[in-house]
Amino acid sequence: MDSLDLSRWQFAVTIAFHFMFVPLSIGLVFIVAAMQTAWYRTKNETYLRMTRFWGKLFLINFALGIVTGLVQEFQFGMNWSTYSRFVGDVFGAPLAIEGLLAFFLESTFLGLWIFGWKRLSPRLHLATIWIVAFGTVLSALFILAANSWMQHPVGYEVNPVTGRAEMHDFLAMLTNSTLFTQFPHTVLAALTTGGMFVVGVSSYHLIRKHETDMFLRSIAFGLVVALIATVGVAVSGDQQAKMVARQQPMKMAAAEALWETESGAGLSLFVVTDMGDRRNSIEIRIPKLLSLLATNRLNGTVEGINDLQAEYEKQYGPGSYVPVVPVVYWAFRLMVGAGLLMILFTAIGLWLFRRRRLEGARWFHRLAPWGIALPLAANILGWTVTEMGRQPWVVYGLLKTDEAVSPSVGTAFVLATLIGFTLIYGVLASIDVFLLARFSRTGPEPVEAAARDAY
Repeated sequence: MDSLDLSRWQFAVTIAFHFMFVPLSIGLVFIVAAMQTAWYRTKNETYLRMTRFWGKLFLINFALGIVTGLVQEFQFGMNWSTYSRFVGDVFGAPLAIEGLLAFFLESTFLGLWIFGWKRLSPRLHLATIWIVAFGTVLSALFILAANSWMQHPVGYEVNPVTGRAEMHDFLAMLTNSTLFTQFPHTVLAALTTGGMFVVGVSSYHLIRKHETDMFLRSIAFGLVVALIATVGVAVSGDQQAKMVARQQPMKMAAAEALWETESGAGLSLFVVTDMGDRRNSIEIRIPKLLSLLATNRLNGTVEGINDLQAEYEKQYGPGSYVPVVPVVYWAFRLMVGAGLLMILFTAIGLWLFRRRRLEGARWFHRLAPWGIALPLAANILGWTVTEMGRQPWVVYGLLKTDEAVSPSVGTAFVLATLIGFTLIYGVLASIDVFLLARFSRTGPEPVEAAARDAY
């Protein structure tokens, strides 16, 4: 592998590790805020203990998430300097605002929440955790605005003298149609992650009959959040797929392994792809369903990979514009499969809860801790489809990935940092899992301690 391949692997590894932490933090902070609101309104000490228990787990994950995120922006200058020079005037703006506004907002008020239990009034203290939640969403908004611009660049001009992309309409970036579908999809996926985490940890304690009342309330919170959010992910994902079909038809074609343009195209259930001959040797499809999902019409036309390749060669010049179809195809199906499993699992859990059978459903509680991995896997698979599906472009239609890499960074240097970052991130991920597991098993504070330390 050359420095380009290694740089791509390095960014993929670091972003995949980082994205294990971020959705859980976003999801947990809203659940903690909701629990503290329930305590503020009812003065029920169970809700206070829930707030402090889940808040502690949120803080552990949040701290390690910050550490893993620091490297990301530095890679743009080190490994992708050509990209940074070309789009820095555009791409840097939302990232700078995210750091200066959103991150400082959430970190400042998180500090007030941590140290303000006995120093702030209950109402003001409650406001701090909601501001932290707002800050996490604001942070996600600006980061996704930058990523959406890479997927669908708007509000810019290429300076003919410098050859650089320059922003001329920041509002256009914030109202990017891609952002309107990507943002709710990502935030809802984060809420799903937080909900499934609460369900899994609560089940661990319920099967041991430990703090039954508290963890029955907690699992109810988690099930409601996870079910609503997962259904929301499916709905927003459908809208996102329609947007992709219009803006990046090659990504849609790759996700369905559709080689030839079809009217009334079928939705693929299983294929064996021959990348060399650009065809499927085996395929099973549901007739017309892909056209319905992509165009809202049973006989709508969905463009195929081969026709799009010929079109792009005429528009952009010689070269391959086909992503790695098997990776995009199976990542998409595994992501959807994980989402359907979560909808089914949480729906069954809520049904058991309403029937007052959940406490004794040992089979459910044995499965739930394993379910924590489902949204984490779905998140990474979703980003795999999003990022690999637009290859060979790093900025769609403007800059190819092989043109964006740093020309002066050698292969040996990138290989060394790839190995180093992978080891460091692996250690940090292990620490996160260890601490979350340890404090999850420990359980909540006693009633007296929670009341004493709170107000």
